[in-house]
Amino acid sequence: MSTNPPNLRPDLAPAPRLADTRRPGQPTIGMVSLGCPKALVDSERILTRLRAEGYAISPDYSGADAVIVNTCGFLDSAKAESLEAIGEALAENGRVIVTGCLGAEPDYITGAHPSVLAVTGPHQYEQVLDAVHGAVPPSPDPFIDLLPASGVSLTPRHYSYLKISEGCNHKCKFCIIPDMRGRLASRPAHAVLREAEKLVQAGVRELLVISQDTSAYGVDIKHATERDHRAHITDLARDLGSLGAWVRLHYVYPYPHVRDLIPLMAEGLILPYLDIPFQHAHSDTLKRMARPAAAAKTLDEIAAWREVCPEITLRSTFIVGYPGETEAEFQTLLDWMDEAQLDRVGCFQYENVAGARSNALPDHVAPEVKQERWDRFMEKAQAISEARLAAKVGRVLQVIVDEVDDEAATCRTMADAPEIDGNLFIDEGFEELKPGDIVSVEVDEAGEYDLWGRLSS
Repeated sequence: MSTNPPNLRPDLAPAPRLADTRRPGQPTIGMVSLGCPKALVDSERILTRLRAEGYAISPDYSGADAVIVNTCGFLDSAKAESLEAIGEALAENGRVIVTGCLGAEPDYITGAHPSVLAVTGPHQYEQVLDAVHGAVPPSPDPFIDLLPASGVSLTPRHYSYLKISEGCNHKCKFCIIPDMRGRLASRPAHAVLREAEKLVQAGVRELLVISQDTSAYGVDIKHATERDHRAHITDLARDLGSLGAWVRLHYVYPYPHVRDLIPLMAEGLILPYLDIPFQHAHSDTLKRMARPAAAAKTLDEIAAWREVCPEITLRSTFIVGYPGETEAEFQTLLDWMDEAQLDRVGCFQYENVAGARSNALPDHVAPEVKQERWDRFMEKAQAISEARLAAKVGRVLQVIVDEVDDEAATCRTMADAPEIDGNLFIDEGFEELKPGDIVSVEVDEAGEYDLWGRLSS
């Protein structure tokens, strides 16, 4: 049992969970998956392909014939973490293949670690497989190593990330993801739905819909209809909602058509939860970021969403200390937070990222000022979270069980995404619960980020 606060880095994914299921003599690959949940999906796809070719998946360095490190290149601190992970894998295993976002800068990687076996970029599945084949030739046993009925999952069995598109058409000055992952490329709706159906059939109770820009899904393919399924986020949400699992939407830009999703939440088809990257609230700061600069209209939109679906939970991430941010601009952000009353908030201090256009902006904010503003922002966000959670005491909520140990059952409400939001703990009468159960709980205590409750009869 562990309590929050949650990790506030928006580029970090849940830690992968691997089981050791190898046979004697089976070629074995390890995986270190860094970065966001989208990268975790890439790792799952790579491992699924390898497993289908007869490779075993090792949960540790010592049991692997080679290790794949799926890297992150979102921030300079994330790049440093990726280099550190590569170095650790080299020290512990010695045979390392690098992929992921940082793989778009191969010279940066080989300059620090010249002994890596290969470097490939993000979602370059075939190149990763070729590198593995070269380092550890496959040796399948046709009587044992059959194609698994479902893919390799790096998350608990009861929830799964569902990637609906790759890339992004935005040109935010602080971000280099479009340079690494390209422009928006949506998957056909029928393919997304088929994957979701297989996941639900395999026991997944919660689908976490992810992309770089979920609300733009289908724009690049002109919302094409194939096999009776239209590539539009509203249609896709409705289709996914028919499968009987919880459906949670991440990375939703607040375009006008997002309001069409809210009735689906009010009807219970999808979870009343939106993860929206607002980033800031002052129009001048947003313009310097090259983002839409209509924070006042956003407040009106939030009010309209809550009128249609009072239970909606809003999560967002923000940047403080962006180049040129004045004290007045930062104060506008704090005032906006008071009005918006967002349920779940993450924040990170601006960092220069190699290749980002924001690096060339004037008036960079001093590190000590960024830290001081981050502290003030998080104090505000924490107070809002505490008050909104306190209002849930005495209510009966549906929760999904994530983990059960000797102390308690660790659960999440519909308002909580795994790893990044809060938890609800049941510390009495929880012994018969198991991960993936969805039960009713009466809330009897609230903290700054978490809730405690008891099973409702």
